[in-house]
Amino acid sequence: MTIRSNMIILKPQMDPDTDIGGRLHRFPVTSHSAIVAARSDDLEVRQRAFETILTSYWKPAYKYIRLKWQASNEEAKDLTQGFFAIAIEKNYFARFDPTKASFQTYLRTCLDGFVANQKKSEQRLKRGGGTNTFALDFESAEEELNRHRVSDGITPDQYFYREWVRGLFTLAVEALRRSYDEKGRSVHFKLFEAYDLRDEQVTKLTYADLAREFSLNSIEVNNYLAAARRDFRRIVLDKLRETTGTEEEFQREARALLGIKIK
Repeated sequence: MTIRSNMIILKPQMDPDTDIGGRLHRFPVTSHSAIVAARSDDLEVRQRAFETILTSYWKPAYKYIRLKWQASNEEAKDLTQGFFAIAIEKNYFARFDPTKASFQTYLRTCLDGFVANQKKSEQRLKRGGGTNTFALDFESAEEELNRHRVSDGITPDQYFYREWVRGLFTLAVEALRRSYDEKGRSVHFKLFEAYDLRDEQVTKLTYADLAREFSLNSIEVNNYLAAARRDFRRIVLDKLRETTGTEEEFQREARALLGIKIK
């Protein structure tokens, strides 16, 4: 498995027991869809669902506004904050109809409508101006926008999807890091980071290199990496389940991103 930093791609290259799919691609998926939870009558459940949706989709939305609508940095910040504030206030996500489109398409459609209305009325929603505001790291989003330039021929919709995928894997990597730190297994993550998250332009390390660097033997390196990949795969699927609206959409994305079918 390799993960390229400029365009996150998973590419199995290990044996069936150690690649990202795992033997026979069978493993538990425990998370529930935040898209479904957004329809809950329980306010606390809805709030957690909104937080999950916001975490997963605000960066793609911000970058999409910058690209498609040619918005300035400050304008895109206002529009992103305003869109999610109103989406949560009016519970746009509960109106999602999976028979008509994927959740990503639905969210983009709502976002386009919101931005178009704001442009038409020439009334930008100022951050803090009577709407909810969120602690969003726009500086990092802008840095990523500059670092990962848009390829020629890519459409705004394709760009939104690409950045959603990038965000999904970034969140999964950070979740894996935190989990291993809490469990005292940081060496597992460091091996995973050194081997599977290494930039392709940098010389590839071998298992022997890793064994020497971390004072392990080759069997330990293999086992630690296999465990980290299994945990990473599980986290990716959990987050994928949370941010897709239907079982069909979840299965489709699991096949597209990890090359696996969930049984």
